[in-house]
Amino acid sequence: MSTRALVVPAALLTAVAVTGCSTHSHRRHHAPVRRSYQTVTVPNVVGMNHQKAQNLMQSRGLRNLAERDATGRGRKLLIDRNWVVVRQIPTPGARVSSGTQVTLYSKKYTD
Repeated sequence: MSTRALVVPAALLTAVAVTGCSTHSHRRHHAPVRRSYQTVTVPNVVGMNHQKAQNLMQSRGLRNLAERDATGRGRKLLIDRNWVVVRQIPTPGARVSSGTQVTLYSKKYTD
């Protein structure tokens, strides 16, 4: 009969020692995290390189971005710098919450 030694990393032992093995629940009940949204003006990115358009939107606080192939072929925009924005929703100049989804419709430069 052979016996095997159980090797437990020191970090794991420390974690168990620090957190303990109590049967009591010490959960804290936190209020839900609320995001604060600001009102921003949507920039005009039509005619821009798709990657630069995304960068501009994000710099203005618009981070909820979606992208679509404007040709209707359903292609994925894998290399953003190869695409140009031809349409956007919401329209340029619209005042929206910074949490609003902005959809960029782009096509390849070669289309």
